[in-house]
Amino acid sequence: MFSSVLIANRGEIACRIIVTARALGMRTIAVYSDADFEARHCRLADEAVRIGPAAPSESYLAADKVIAAARETGAECIHPGYGFLSENAEFAEKCAAAGIVFVGPTPEAIRAMGLKDGAKALMQEAGVPVVPGYHGDRQDLEFLRRKAYEIGYPVLIKAVAGGGGKGMRRVDKAIAFDAALEAAAREARNAFGNPHVLIEKFITNPRHVEVQVFGDGKGDAIHLFERDCSLQRRHQKVVEEAPAPDMPPETRAAMGAAAVAAAKAVGYRGAGTVEFIADGSGGLKPDGFWFMEMNTRLQVEHPVTELVTGEDLVEWQFRVAAGEGLPRTQEQVRLAGHSIEARLYAEDPSNGFLPSTGRIWKLDFPEGETVRVDTGVEEGDTVSASYDPMIAKIVVWGEDRDDALDRLSGALGSTLVAGPRTNARFLKALVDHPDFRGRRFDTGFIDRHIAALIQTPVTGSADIALGARFLVLRGIAATAEAGSPWDAVDGFTNGPARVRGLPLRVDGEDVMANVVWSEDGMTVSVDGEAAAEEGNRELIDTGSSVLVVCYGAQIEVELVDPLLADAEGEGGHGTVRAPMTGKVIAMHVSAGETVKRGAPLFAIEAMKMEHAVAAPVDGVVEEVLAASGDQVGERDRIVVIAEAETG
Repeated sequence: MFSSVLIANRGEIACRIIVTARALGMRTIAVYSDADFEARHCRLADEAVRIGPAAPSESYLAADKVIAAARETGAECIHPGYGFLSENAEFAEKCAAAGIVFVGPTPEAIRAMGLKDGAKALMQEAGVPVVPGYHGDRQDLEFLRRKAYEIGYPVLIKAVAGGGGKGMRRVDKAIAFDAALEAAAREARNAFGNPHVLIEKFITNPRHVEVQVFGDGKGDAIHLFERDCSLQRRHQKVVEEAPAPDMPPETRAAMGAAAVAAAKAVGYRGAGTVEFIADGSGGLKPDGFWFMEMNTRLQVEHPVTELVTGEDLVEWQFRVAAGEGLPRTQEQVRLAGHSIEARLYAEDPSNGFLPSTGRIWKLDFPEGETVRVDTGVEEGDTVSASYDPMIAKIVVWGEDRDDALDRLSGALGSTLVAGPRTNARFLKALVDHPDFRGRRFDTGFIDRHIAALIQTPVTGSADIALGARFLVLRGIAATAEAGSPWDAVDGFTNGPARVRGLPLRVDGEDVMANVVWSEDGMTVSVDGEAAAEEGNRELIDTGSSVLVVCYGAQIEVELVDPLLADAEGEGGHGTVRAPMTGKVIAMHVSAGETVKRGAPLFAIEAMKMEHAVAAPVDGVVEEVLAASGDQVGERDRIVVIAEAETG
């Protein structure tokens, strides 16, 4: 076994790898960018090495810097985790050239499975079922249009390189094909530098089922059963479970055999996942699934496989990379119970799932023997705009699927994150949905039920009033501590009740509260609703504001200086603010320019996501307060528009 490992990653996966590496007696070495200085994975590791600025291209994707750090610290091997350099054949080759073991497959296997068209041709040769379609090199419009007609609509256009849903378009009718092809190719070129696409038959009622495989690199390979990853949004997995619901034994055997054949076809070494699309319209049948792609790395959702098999897949990775044989034979791998994982992200489902950043003021995760939480953050850490917005993976094990769903629902309900918005309530709504519980789902489930899943916020005027009351009482306490009764702001009176308007800013919007002092004390109301009882609500003081958290939802309430508000001169709608913390990647207007409502103003990039911001009103641009390349904070003023007069 290795004596030391450098983990070429960050966040929860780096932390998870460190746990197993330490259990195996290895010295652990973390790498970090400037944005991750003192991040949790650095605190957990025995050593930590800076490799560059926040931009991934200058740090976590900079192969030479990572290898230099490994040499500097004497690391015997490099574990890439997933993402970043994990499926980079050139990086694996550089590791070998430097005399450092790459904990993953060979460069040849990575390349063989790296392009979807080539991988599918290879799978056809190996006898693995492949979705009907065209996977060749010819890319002219007329030819591809004809192939789509021959395959039969609906079809799916997919980029041959990359993943994550980029360069992918579903086309239901021939009239829409040309525009969809152009858009897919353009997106693929921008994302992966390769505009080539393939065309496949779109499977109705599709289920996304993948099989965990392990190879020893010497010709032997086994599988560790399947995972169902059908709950997706924009082709990104949200909830994963093992085993797949309603999986007949004969279909499991056929799918497992196909996955092993795929691994053996490339002489696979280490952990990999073979992904299949299955037709769920008539149940999962032995002849009703087809190869999509192979991920030549550990998967985000690997914990569910670990919980139902009792195996440590990261330990397996290290042992195979060290030259040992597979830790188990196929017959020795056992399947017990049911496990489900939910990905907890710093994002706001009620606001188009925009990423949410900032300090984590409060963080409570569920605990218990059947609950596992993989996370890369702790209370007091900051969620950066530079990387993926995952906060944690909440994973549970149950005796059966219903038991696991109950446990996951409870775990999500008891998860508390204050600061960045999260998708916790959205995830709970998913696992509680009767159709998902009733096994009536496919990859389009979230899109069909999105309105019900993004419920009306549980916070309202009474919660705003509760936050306002907290701020008033905090001010009274601060004044009392200062010691001068003449500076009191408590509004004490022994005569008629006194009413004061209290200007607030609630999640960036202006709200007016009423504070009434009488002989009976103080009451605070908003829109006629008195402050709520604390009950299940938690109040978190950030210093400049208060967070009111209730059942996974939160609002931020802060006092507004009326003089400062007047000085801003917003006029109600003319000031356009950044919707999230990030980098301005395009500024489309300049001062003095006339704009129409809906015209693009600027674009922001954060957490691998671009967000375009449009003019809310007709008018003339008075100020532009940021430029392309600037880092901005959530709610920062970016553009001020003088509204056009009407009438």
